[in-house]
Amino acid sequence: MIIKSATFLQSVADWRQCPEAHLPEYAFIGRSNVGKSSLINMLVNNSKLAKTSSKPGKTQTINHFLINKNWYLVDLPGYGYASISKTMRDKWQKMISDYLLYRGNLQIVFVLVDSRIEPQTIDLDFIDNLGEQGIPFAIIFTKADKLSSGKIQSHVQRFKNRLLETWESLPPTFVSSAETKKGKEEILQYIEQINQQFNKPNSTI
Repeated sequence: MIIKSATFLQSVADWRQCPEAHLPEYAFIGRSNVGKSSLINMLVNNSKLAKTSSKPGKTQTINHFLINKNWYLVDLPGYGYASISKTMRDKWQKMISDYLLYRGNLQIVFVLVDSRIEPQTIDLDFIDNLGEQGIPFAIIFTKADKLSSGKIQSHVQRFKNRLLETWESLPPTFVSSAETKKGKEEILQYIEQINQQFNKPNSTI
């Protein structure tokens, strides 16, 4: 897939205010400071599209971007640590949960996981919750340029092994780096394949 255009549409705090659900939609979410904004910007060839910050909790709303005028990319608030009150954190959780459950054109949730660290309970719990709700997802392991390829493969396999303790099969997985653009073609190709199915008459996807 060649990215020809990437345009910010809107930020909302309620899924019912999202754009008309006539295009396929892909949401990106992960633990705070996992490199989500940098990955999004790398995928769409625009270093300023999603706001990056060294301070966790920068994204606080459901942010829609129109890509190539034929699909939506959604930047969701991170989960986990953020310097916010419990009341605000609970509000974010409900906002995200409602969006994931009720947004009808949502095709895949890309869950971002830091490839440099040991499997985190917060990531595993979030993934398990997606499975319990029947929400389709894929995993993107980020920051792959920070370690050797051997260590990255070892960490990714360790995460997969933890998943297989409770899952019968694994979701699609990708290894990425916003710095080297590793994984870009594979992720965009995956999205393109789903887009093609979405646009077929009587598609069930």
